[in-house]
Amino acid sequence: MKVAIIGGGPAGLYAAILLKKQRPGAEITVYERNRADDTFGFGVVFSDATLDNFEKYDPPSYRRITQEFAYWDDIAVHFRGTVHRVGGNGFCGCSRRQLLLILQERARELGVRLNFETEIEDETRFANADLVVLADGINSRFREKYAAHFEPKVDLRSNLFAWMGSTRPLDAFTFIFQETEWGPFIAHAYQYEAGRSTWIFETDPETFKRAGLTGLDEQQSADRMAGIFGWFLEGHPLLTNRSMWRNFPMIRSQRWVKDNMVLLGDAKATAHFSIGSGTKLAMEDAIALSDAMQAAPTVQAALALYEQGRREEVEKTQHAADVSLVWFEHVDRFWDFDPVQFAFGVMTRAKAITYDNLTLRAPDFVGEVDKAFARHVRRQGFDVDVEKPLAPMFQPFRLREMTLANRAVVSPMCMYSAKEGVLQDFHLVHYGSRALGGAGLIFTEMTCVGRDARITPGCAGLWNDEQEDAWRRIVDFVHANSAAKICLQLGHAGRKGATKLMWDGIDRPLQAGGWDVISASPLPYFPDSQVPREMDRAAMDKVKSEFVAAAQRGEACGFDMLELHCAHGYLLASFISPLTNHRTDDYGGSLENRLRYPLEIFEALRSVWPPHKPMSVRISATDWAEGGITGDDAVQIARAFAEKGVDLVDVSTGQTVRDAQPVYGRMFQTPFSDQVRNEARVATMCVGNITTADQVNTILAAGRADLVALGRPHLVDPSFTLKAAAWYGANETFCPPQYLPGKDQVFRNSVRDRQDFEELKIKAKPKTRAELKAEATKPLAAE
Repeated sequence: MKVAIIGGGPAGLYAAILLKKQRPGAEITVYERNRADDTFGFGVVFSDATLDNFEKYDPPSYRRITQEFAYWDDIAVHFRGTVHRVGGNGFCGCSRRQLLLILQERARELGVRLNFETEIEDETRFANADLVVLADGINSRFREKYAAHFEPKVDLRSNLFAWMGSTRPLDAFTFIFQETEWGPFIAHAYQYEAGRSTWIFETDPETFKRAGLTGLDEQQSADRMAGIFGWFLEGHPLLTNRSMWRNFPMIRSQRWVKDNMVLLGDAKATAHFSIGSGTKLAMEDAIALSDAMQAAPTVQAALALYEQGRREEVEKTQHAADVSLVWFEHVDRFWDFDPVQFAFGVMTRAKAITYDNLTLRAPDFVGEVDKAFARHVRRQGFDVDVEKPLAPMFQPFRLREMTLANRAVVSPMCMYSAKEGVLQDFHLVHYGSRALGGAGLIFTEMTCVGRDARITPGCAGLWNDEQEDAWRRIVDFVHANSAAKICLQLGHAGRKGATKLMWDGIDRPLQAGGWDVISASPLPYFPDSQVPREMDRAAMDKVKSEFVAAAQRGEACGFDMLELHCAHGYLLASFISPLTNHRTDDYGGSLENRLRYPLEIFEALRSVWPPHKPMSVRISATDWAEGGITGDDAVQIARAFAEKGVDLVDVSTGQTVRDAQPVYGRMFQTPFSDQVRNEARVATMCVGNITTADQVNTILAAGRADLVALGRPHLVDPSFTLKAAAWYGANETFCPPQYLPGKDQVFRNSVRDRQDFEELKIKAKPKTRAELKAEATKPLAAE
């Protein structure tokens, strides 16, 4: 077998090593355009888990690499004159140049041919090769040459960064957030060998310009950074090596394989430096390729297996990198946070690290986070314990005169089980059991303001006396038997109306028994959906009167709060999104015009809803589609509603058009809540694949939302909140007297269960290499 590898970086060299180990008789040649000892950048960083992988696949190179590493356990966050250290992270750094030399030496030992200072411009010279590995880096010539096939997408990020080095020793992975007269600068720094550390400086484009960095050469830039961070450098110089300022390119390729050619490492996909995974991804690509080559009978089958099996892991890492880089791009959102909350946000920005995870590794740090959160709650007028505070999930919250006992919310979820809009016994049990389960706030499903406002024949309504009586029965039960508050969500289906029950075909049009539908513009949801009638002024006035009448009925029922549904492509959302609003009158065109009618409805509701009771609005913060609503639009939308008196923005996303491309994942909508809350400066509620109390605490403690709504977890466990209260020791959580014996038992058992769980987690976690190294170098105690 003949293998040609274009690119002698970590991906290409490690692929050569592993493939040669598999096939000692194979002819494997690496072609690198630079000299053998050339390298750009300074250090690379790996986690302990990544090193475990290296040890498994090639022990000789692993041993040489680990002999060169600098190890550390802590992450140190410097912000506004404070420093917070968080341990138990298990990282290590190595000189990039030394890593390449080690891999080169190992490849030669195995018989790999290494050709340096060799420019490869045309792969046809390898026509007799069985496999061609394209590992030619972030500016891959071959990815671009065959762009029509690989379909790369390059997202050039807004922040600028420069990669430098220093002789300043470091004992932690260090983040420094530095305020200057021009704006914020960030340093990401870590030691990679004795007397050497990597320094990546980052800032936003406006600060970059104000600081006069445009046009400076490497040394001038280094001098400017030394001036800004000199207090920490302590006289140590900054070193340069192609250290020019640039924007980071997030690269994704639709395909990785063409014929017998395969992209590896940065040539196929990049991950932002803030999660330190670029070299890790490259070398793990090599591992995945070698595994596929061993498992499959042919090269073509192996390449297909490689792409199929590796893509999910790469995309997960890229998603984490995306979330992380956005946090750094918008660090100004959090600049007025309490420093400990800010540090918590740094640690949890990419979602891999959570509140519970940090509690195990750095309990004192999380204790300070809890105290800071409790101090903020106390400043809002609550008499809460600051010295021994409850977890954020169990801190109270107030909207106007409505006080919630905790921050857990039962999300609005359509049950499609009403009859002509009238709730049944099912609904009494559904809402009543979740109120008994301890949640601070319960939202109704979208309650339709008229018969023709329904999504399906099973939707709940509030347009007649029978419906009002059914809702009053539920509200009275919730108030009489729980501490929960209950919010009425009002909406109109618009063009997504007259459809089947969810389990019969979500959003699919009824074949019989339907009704006329209306929308901002006459655009059907599906091609075979009913074409909606474009609303004229008379229709707008009629619908507005229906909303007002339903709100007045809601007040008669005794609801504590009112929400206006302006999301998910329903009637009011169809006005807001440019994808569904093609009007040319005063209600179309600009965002200001598109918001005009939803704001009219909101103002009409606010005028009849009691002043002491809060109102919220649910929005789709992005349409997940080209040309649709974006996060920046969501901030403007939230501000517009806030000016009209909204108390809370319920931040959801999507469901506007059928060709949307949502990016799912844990807590996938939380970044939009974060943006709305911290840019529009309005209270938010987040929702979207949030499944655990740990995630709730993580979101709240990091300042990404004020309330957290959970849907599916509450469907399968009405007592979700009460169980979480037992886990976190929130003893004052309400429980009806009939259930007190059960509460007493779960609270007793949870103390032991949590202790056992944490002990098991601690025992199961292997010691980091930094801990092992510290133990190995510790002097023996005198006998």
